[in-house]
Amino acid sequence: MSVESRVTQAVHEAGFHPTAVFGAMGAAAGVGAALGLNARQIVDALGIAGSMAGGIIEYLAEGAWTKRLHAGWAAQSGIRAALLARGGFVGPRTVFEGVHGLFHAFAHTTDGDYGALTGDFGTRWVTDTLAFKPYPCGTMAQPYIDCARRLAARGVRLEDVAEIVCEVAEGTVHRLCEPLADKQHPRNGYAAKFAVPYLLATGFVHGGVGLAAFTESAIRDPQVLALAAKVKFVIDPDNPYPNNYTGHIRATLRDGSVVEERQPYLRGGAQEPLTRQDVTDKFLLNAEHGGWSAAQSDAALKLIAGLYDGQIDLSSLRG
Repeated sequence: MSVESRVTQAVHEAGFHPTAVFGAMGAAAGVGAALGLNARQIVDALGIAGSMAGGIIEYLAEGAWTKRLHAGWAAQSGIRAALLARGGFVGPRTVFEGVHGLFHAFAHTTDGDYGALTGDFGTRWVTDTLAFKPYPCGTMAQPYIDCARRLAARGVRLEDVAEIVCEVAEGTVHRLCEPLADKQHPRNGYAAKFAVPYLLATGFVHGGVGLAAFTESAIRDPQVLALAAKVKFVIDPDNPYPNNYTGHIRATLRDGSVVEERQPYLRGGAQEPLTRQDVTDKFLLNAEHGGWSAAQSDAALKLIAGLYDGQIDLSSLRG
């Protein structure tokens, strides 16, 4: 396990959102580089950002909105830290590994394979490992949605399902599977984004999960809730999380037969990038949810297709 995944998991277990914690540090480094800061100023920027990092995951308890703040707040913190460093403000050099540093504060450990971060630095690039979400919800739940969609595509009917058991990683349970009753019947649309039973059921019933799945009316869909109530989970001790996000569901049908589906990785990542059609379909769903007409969406797609062919005119997309 890399230092990144090990520490990220520990940060989650301590009750913090890694995007909020490490996002501030990444933003400080990125902005510092863009500003042309020298080595000492970059160190100061990171040291300053360490005092701005933070964000608890208590939003999971009630489906509160605070997670939505974390990425933007981290970006803002990184900008301010870099500007302060440029102005001569001094930050601690041991911001990461110090006794009171970032790793001890948020992960309660400094153990890790630091070579995974520093090895081949400047020659090894990780852009091609970036993943794009097929669905607008918790990343670790996405392989289960794919499994549920394939289950339905095999001809399994809603009324035929007696029970669905998901094999999950222990590290994801407190965010996506428990309390089970709340995950089967989310209390609001935002809470539904982090509920495997609800998301799995939505993918099965509606053939996918888009933004429309998180409205107040959608989370009361009787067919979805009926199936979600049949979804349980067991912990798979061999699950590769957090190095990989996988999905596995086992459906027991009313006739006693068992049907299984597996997704060995996050679709949309390096192992199975989204196709152009996948991206287009997601764009169209988002545009429709935002109130755009089909004509506006078509105009946007045509504009994007020829984006670098000449002068860009956005007038057709306004209003």
